[in-house]
Amino acid sequence: MNEQIKSKLMPGQLLSRGVCRHLLSYNFVCVEELVPTPGRRVDVMALGPKGEIWIVECKSSRADFQADRKWQDYLEWCDRYFWAVDRNFPIELLPIKSGLIIADAYDAEIIRMPTEKKLNSARRKVVIQKFARHAARRDQAHRDPGVSKFN
Repeated sequence: MNEQIKSKLMPGQLLSRGVCRHLLSYNFVCVEELVPTPGRRVDVMALGPKGEIWIVECKSSRADFQADRKWQDYLEWCDRYFWAVDRNFPIELLPIKSGLIIADAYDAEIIRMPTEKKLNSARRKVVIQKFARHAARRDQAHRDPGVSKFN
Protein backbone atom coordinates (compact mmCIF):
# COMPACT_ATOMS: atom_id res chain seq x y z
CA MET A 1 0.00 0.00 0.00
CA ASN A 2 1.24 3.45 -0.81
CA GLU A 3 2.61 4.80 2.49
CA GLN A 4 1.12 8.25 1.82
CA ILE A 5 -2.38 6.76 1.48
CA LYS A 6 -1.82 4.42 4.42
CA SER A 7 -0.83 7.33 6.67
CA LYS A 8 -4.18 9.05 5.94
CA LEU A 9 -6.27 6.07 7.03
CA MET A 10 -7.41 5.56 10.61
CA PRO A 11 -6.50 2.26 12.35
CA GLY A 12 -10.04 0.89 11.93
CA GLN A 13 -9.98 1.72 8.23
CA LEU A 14 -6.74 -0.21 7.84
CA LEU A 15 -8.39 -3.23 9.49
CA SER A 16 -11.39 -2.83 7.16
CA ARG A 17 -9.08 -2.89 4.17
CA GLY A 18 -7.48 -6.16 5.25
CA VAL A 19 -10.89 -7.68 6.01
CA CYS A 20 -12.27 -6.73 2.59
CA ARG A 21 -9.22 -8.20 0.88
CA HIS A 22 -9.59 -11.46 2.79
CA LEU A 23 -13.32 -11.80 2.19
CA LEU A 24 -12.65 -11.69 -1.55
CA SER A 25 -11.05 -15.12 -1.12
CA TYR A 26 -14.51 -16.36 -0.03
CA ASN A 27 -16.02 -14.66 -3.12
CA PHE A 28 -17.64 -11.96 -0.97
CA VAL A 29 -17.79 -8.36 -2.15
CA CYS A 30 -17.66 -5.61 0.45
CA VAL A 31 -18.68 -2.04 1.06
CA GLU A 32 -17.42 0.04 3.93
CA GLU A 33 -19.33 2.47 6.14
CA LEU A 34 -22.80 1.43 5.02
CA VAL A 35 -25.81 2.90 6.85
CA PRO A 36 -28.41 0.13 7.30
CA THR A 37 -30.75 2.40 9.24
CA PRO A 38 -30.53 6.07 10.31
CA GLY A 39 -28.07 6.61 13.13
CA ARG A 40 -26.12 3.40 12.47
CA ARG A 41 -23.09 2.80 10.26
CA VAL A 42 -21.39 -0.58 9.87
CA ASP A 43 -17.66 -0.73 9.17
CA VAL A 44 -17.88 -3.52 6.58
CA MET A 45 -20.87 -5.20 5.00
CA ALA A 46 -20.10 -8.22 2.85
CA LEU A 47 -22.34 -9.86 0.28
CA GLY A 48 -21.65 -13.49 -0.56
CA PRO A 49 -22.19 -15.43 -3.78
CA LYS A 50 -25.44 -16.97 -2.47
CA GLY A 51 -26.79 -13.69 -1.08
CA GLU A 52 -25.27 -14.12 2.38
CA ILE A 53 -24.93 -10.89 4.38
CA TRP A 54 -22.06 -10.54 6.85
CA ILE A 55 -21.30 -7.50 8.98
CA VAL A 56 -17.81 -6.90 10.34
CA GLU A 57 -17.12 -4.27 12.98
CA CYS A 58 -13.44 -3.26 13.13
CA LYS A 59 -12.06 -2.31 16.53
CA SER A 60 -8.60 -0.86 16.80
CA SER A 61 -8.36 -0.71 20.60
CA ARG A 62 -9.98 -1.63 23.90
CA ALA A 63 -11.35 1.92 24.20
CA ASP A 64 -12.82 1.74 20.69
CA PHE A 65 -14.65 -1.48 21.58
CA GLN A 66 -15.84 -0.25 24.97
CA ALA A 67 -17.24 2.94 23.45
CA ASP A 68 -19.39 0.96 20.99
CA ARG A 69 -22.88 0.77 22.47
CA LYS A 70 -24.78 0.10 19.26
CA TRP A 71 -23.26 -3.08 17.85
CA GLN A 72 -26.19 -5.29 18.88
CA ASP A 73 -28.46 -3.19 16.65
CA TYR A 74 -26.54 -4.58 13.66
CA LEU A 75 -27.45 -8.21 14.35
CA GLU A 76 -30.86 -7.79 12.71
CA TRP A 77 -29.16 -6.67 9.46
CA CYS A 78 -26.96 -9.72 8.77
CA ASP A 79 -26.73 -13.50 8.67
CA ARG A 80 -23.39 -13.50 10.51
CA TYR A 81 -21.71 -10.87 12.69
CA PHE A 82 -17.94 -10.55 13.19
CA TRP A 83 -15.44 -8.45 15.07
CA ALA A 84 -12.17 -7.67 13.32
CA VAL A 85 -9.21 -6.73 15.50
CA ASP A 86 -5.45 -6.76 15.26
CA ARG A 87 -3.30 -9.45 16.86
CA ASN A 88 -2.62 -7.29 19.95
CA PHE A 89 -6.30 -6.74 20.81
CA PRO A 90 -7.52 -8.36 24.08
CA ILE A 91 -9.96 -10.79 22.41
CA GLU A 92 -11.37 -11.93 25.76
CA LEU A 93 -13.43 -8.69 25.68
CA LEU A 94 -15.35 -9.80 22.60
CA PRO A 95 -18.67 -11.66 22.87
CA ILE A 96 -18.04 -15.36 22.32
CA LYS A 97 -21.10 -15.87 20.07
CA SER A 98 -19.77 -13.34 17.54
CA GLY A 99 -17.31 -14.18 14.82
CA LEU A 100 -13.67 -13.21 15.19
CA ILE A 101 -11.31 -12.00 12.49
CA ILE A 102 -7.68 -11.09 13.09
CA ALA A 103 -6.65 -8.47 10.54
CA ASP A 104 -4.10 -5.92 9.48
CA ALA A 105 -4.00 -3.50 6.54
CA TYR A 106 -3.05 -6.25 4.09
CA ASP A 107 -5.06 -9.36 4.95
CA ALA A 108 -7.06 -11.12 7.62
CA GLU A 109 -7.95 -14.55 8.94
CA ILE A 110 -11.27 -15.81 10.25
CA ILE A 111 -10.52 -17.30 13.65
CA ARG A 112 -14.07 -18.01 14.80
CA MET A 113 -17.12 -18.42 12.56
CA PRO A 114 -20.35 -17.29 14.25
CA THR A 115 -23.55 -19.25 14.07
CA GLU A 116 -25.63 -18.26 11.09
CA LYS A 117 -28.94 -16.55 11.83
CA LYS A 118 -30.62 -16.14 8.45
CA LEU A 119 -32.39 -12.91 7.65
CA ASN A 120 -36.00 -13.18 6.55
CA SER A 121 -36.54 -12.60 2.84
CA ALA A 122 -38.07 -9.12 3.21
CA ARG A 123 -35.14 -7.86 5.31
CA ARG A 124 -32.63 -9.53 2.96
CA LYS A 125 -34.17 -7.68 0.01
CA VAL A 126 -33.88 -4.33 1.84
CA VAL A 127 -30.27 -5.01 2.82
CA ILE A 128 -29.23 -6.05 -0.68
CA GLN A 129 -30.87 -2.94 -2.15
CA LYS A 130 -29.07 -0.72 0.38
CA PHE A 131 -25.81 -2.51 -0.43
CA ALA A 132 -26.28 -2.06 -4.18
CA ARG A 133 -27.22 1.63 -3.93
CA HIS A 134 -24.31 2.32 -1.57
CA ALA A 135 -21.85 0.58 -3.90
CA ALA A 136 -23.24 2.35 -6.97
CA ARG A 137 -23.03 5.78 -5.31
CA ARG A 138 -19.45 5.13 -4.24
CA ASP A 139 -18.54 4.03 -7.73
CA GLN A 140 -20.20 7.04 -9.33
CA ALA A 141 -18.54 9.44 -6.87
CA HIS A 142 -15.18 7.83 -7.66
CA ARG A 143 -15.70 8.31 -11.40
CA ASP A 144 -17.22 11.78 -11.03
CA PRO A 145 -16.19 13.46 -7.73
CA GLY A 146 -18.49 16.43 -8.40
CA VAL A 147 -21.55 14.22 -8.19
CA SER A 148 -21.15 13.71 -4.43
CA LYS A 149 -22.74 17.12 -3.75
CA PHE A 150 -26.06 15.73 -5.04
CA ASN A 151 -26.23 12.89 -2.47
